[in-house]
Amino acid sequence: QVHLVESGGGLVQAGDSLRLSCAASGRTPINYAMGWFRQAPGKEREFVAVISRNGDSTNYDDSVEGRFTISRDNAKKTVYLQMSALKAEDTAVYYCKIFGMGWGQGTQVTVSS
Repeated sequence: QVHLVESGGGLVQAGDSLRLSCAASGRTPINYAMGWFRQAPGKEREFVAVISRNGDSTNYDDSVEGRFTISRDNAKKTVYLQMSALKAEDTAVYYCKIFGMGWGQGTQVTVSS
């Protein structure tokens, strides 16, 4: 059973930074690629970023490239999303995913313009 808990969301102003965390607990294995997705109101869930299982490869959606950084600490079973230069259009519920395993419950990020 996959158990992922996201944290770090909140209300910020445009231009601010925020760091999201996603911690895997219990026996949840993390020797997989992990990623972040987001879903804005009335829209489909969309890809944000992915990191390989050993952290040596990352990929980003064009909309966040250069502003967001994904990283992971396998010893802590945690993946992070450092978000900078936030825009109003980044407002969404952000979900963590272990590819091939499951999703977290999401954390709300709201960016006021």
